[in-house]
Amino acid sequence: MSRSIVRQSKFRHVFGQSAKAEQCYDDIRVSKVTWDSSFCAVNPKFLAVIVESSGGGAFLVLPLSKVGRVDKNYPLVVGHSGPVLDIDWCPHNDNILASGSEDCTAMVWQIPDHVPTRPITDPIVVLEGHSKRVGIITWHPTTRNILLTAGSDNLIIIWNVGTGEPLISMDDHPDLIYNVSWNRNGSLFCTTCKDRRLRVCDPRKREVVAERLAPHEGIRPMRAIFTREGNIFTTGFTRMSQRELGLWDPTNFEEPIALLELDTSNGVLLPYYDPDTNMVYLCGKGDSSIRYFEITEEPPYVHYVSTYSSKEPQRGMGFMPKRGVDVSKCEIARLYKLHERKCEPIMMTVPRKSDLFQDDLYPDTAGPEPALEPEEWLEGRDEDPILVSMRDGYIPPKSRELKVAKKNVLESRPSPRRSMSSCDGSNLPPQLLEKLLEEIQNLKATVLSQEKRICDLENKLSKYTNGTV
Repeated sequence: MSRSIVRQSKFRHVFGQSAKAEQCYDDIRVSKVTWDSSFCAVNPKFLAVIVESSGGGAFLVLPLSKVGRVDKNYPLVVGHSGPVLDIDWCPHNDNILASGSEDCTAMVWQIPDHVPTRPITDPIVVLEGHSKRVGIITWHPTTRNILLTAGSDNLIIIWNVGTGEPLISMDDHPDLIYNVSWNRNGSLFCTTCKDRRLRVCDPRKREVVAERLAPHEGIRPMRAIFTREGNIFTTGFTRMSQRELGLWDPTNFEEPIALLELDTSNGVLLPYYDPDTNMVYLCGKGDSSIRYFEITEEPPYVHYVSTYSSKEPQRGMGFMPKRGVDVSKCEIARLYKLHERKCEPIMMTVPRKSDLFQDDLYPDTAGPEPALEPEEWLEGRDEDPILVSMRDGYIPPKSRELKVAKKNVLESRPSPRRSMSSCDGSNLPPQLLEKLLEEIQNLKATVLSQEKRICDLENKLSKYTNGTV
C-alpha cells in the first residue's frame, strides 16, 4: 500500500550540507549593487565573485583550492569603468570569463591558472554595442566563442568573441529584459521581460517564435529556464504577491503543465537547473533557504523534494557545472552561497552506502569541448553538447588561450595603457608575462640584498683604512 503512496525516486533523500568553516572563502566584500543577478560564477577551476570597488567595477577570481581568508590586497580583475552587473564562465574553456557592466560594455577575460601578482586590467576583447548598461551575460551551450548579451536598452546582441564582432541583434523587447536562457542545443532561447511576457526566440531567424502574456499574474520580476526536454520552467509572483513556479510547453502556451504556489516572500527566485538529474534548485535573494524540486513526466510534473535551511540570508549564488562535483561522495550538485562577507559552498548529496561509482546518479554530462564552430551554427546546424563520463571524476584540461582574430575591435581602439611603449609586454601570453614579472621581483630582491652586503663591506673596509681597528 505504501509503495503506491510514496513516489519512487533516487533523489527523494537528497540533503544539503554546508562546508566547514575552514573550507569557506572569508573576507570577501560582496557587491551591494541593486541588480537581480547571482553576483557569483563558478566552474571546476575558479570561483568568481562581483565585489565592491572604488572607481569602477571589479570582481574577484579565486582558484577553488584557495579557501580561508582572502587577503585584502588580493589582485582583482578591474577594467570596467562602472559597477559589474553579471559574470559568466565559458562552458568550453575554464579560463575564460565574460562580464557585463553599467559602463555599457561587455568584456572577455583570460584568467591565468596561477595566482596573479597584480590586478588583471586588460581584457582579451571589449564588446561595444549597447547604449545602456549590460545586465545579462550568457554563453552559448554548444558553440565555440558565441556570447549573448542583453542590456537596459532592451537589445539582445549575439557576439563572436573570437573576432569581437556582433553577429545578431534583436530588438523585439519593448521593456527591460529580466533574464535569458538557452535551450540544450542552443537553437532557441527564452526571455522574461518587464512587459510581463515570456518569449521564445529563434536568434538565427531573428524572430520571436512563441510568447505567453503573464505566465505569472504578478507584476514582480520573473525568471525562465529551458529544461532538457524543451519545456520552460518559470518562477514569478501571483496577483497577491505570492511566489509561484510553473512548467510550460512552448508549443502550447495556453495552459501550464504545472503551476505551484510557494510562499509570500519578496525575493526573486533564481532557478538553477541540472539537466542530468532534472533537478531544479530555487534560491531567493534575501532568503536563508534553498528549495529543490525534481521535474518528471508524471503528474504533478514538478515534485517538491526538500529544503536546505540556514540562518544567514544569501546575497547571491553560484552553481557548479556537473563536471566539478565530487563523485566519490555521491555529490550531485554544489552551490556557492554569498553572505555579506564570505562565500560558503553547499553540497547536495544522495545518501549511499557503497563507495563504488554510482552509474545511475552520474549519466554522461556536458564536457568542455564545443560541438560546433560559429560559422556552422550561423548556417543553421544544431548539435547537442559533447558528453564526457564522470566515472573517474573530472580533471579540468590545462589552460588554453583564447585566440582572437586580427580584426578584433581592440585593434582599432588603442588603450591608453598600451600607447606608452611598444615593448610593454602586452603581446605576450598572460602566463609568460606573469612569470617574467615574478622573475623581475626576485631580481630586485637580490639586487637590494647585494647592495646591503656591499655597503656593510665598504663600512668595514673604511674602518680598516682609517686605522680604527
